[in-house]
Amino acid sequence: MDPVIKCVVDSQSKVGEGALWDDRKNVLWWVDIPAGLIHCFDPENNSNKTIEFGEPVGCLSVREQGGLLLATKSGFWFLDPETGSREHIEDPESHLPNNRFNDGTTDHQGRFWAGTMQDGAGTKERSGAFYRLDPDLTVTAWRDQFFITNGSAFSPDGRTFYFSDSEDSVRTIWASDYDIETGSPSPPTVFFDTNKVAGLPDGGTVDSEGCYWQAGVTGWQVYRIDPNGKLLLTIDLPIEFPTKPMFGGKNLNTLYVTSISAGITTRTDQPQAGGLFAITGLGIKGVPQPRFAG
Repeated sequence: MDPVIKCVVDSQSKVGEGALWDDRKNVLWWVDIPAGLIHCFDPENNSNKTIEFGEPVGCLSVREQGGLLLATKSGFWFLDPETGSREHIEDPESHLPNNRFNDGTTDHQGRFWAGTMQDGAGTKERSGAFYRLDPDLTVTAWRDQFFITNGSAFSPDGRTFYFSDSEDSVRTIWASDYDIETGSPSPPTVFFDTNKVAGLPDGGTVDSEGCYWQAGVTGWQVYRIDPNGKLLLTIDLPIEFPTKPMFGGKNLNTLYVTSISAGITTRTDQPQAGGLFAITGLGIKGVPQPRFAG
């Protein structure tokens, strides 16, 4: 293994996040959360198109019937990226104006999972929770009392749900057995304690061998962890705040990583912070990402 790391979009994003590979169009969707920007990177022609949504966008899913599903400051939305038309679905936290959606993923049955967190600076509160949006657009709350919901991903067979809390006092990744019939996770158990590594747990994804990949935000690294919670691989990055790994490319063998430019400690050491990075030469493939069925 001889990985090559390259910045493919030098965007200087404040909080680049939400990377998701569309295996039908062979493009990578990703966002800049506080800027409310939705990006679409096409590696075939090395182009990156941007849509301004007008409010913070935490994460997204590609819809089976076309277009995007977004989790934003004001809840769940449908967006047609071609026409710009949008439809508001529901805001499950309209009673929490200081919260916004952060990280999310879609299960193998087409249900969308997304978590919330306190938005912006100020006193940190355990105001975050996870929500499941079913294809019939029913919203179900699952667990609460999180600082920063993150790391959502499903195992290749869809029967394990991974998630994390990025807060420094927690910095834990959990795993739950997942009932694929009902969409219900079991009570979680600790999967990986990130006190073992330099970075706090941020976005996550899985590869075809069932290993979980975690962006080590603040730690300049990304990690590969086997299904039993054993650290297998650490990759050093040229950025302090990597945020979300996602396998993409026509063969699903390129690992894309989003990043943050806001709040970095040394600008001169990481001039491309906030950019989208591509890691090749890993010899590892990802899995196709499910689409929202609604």
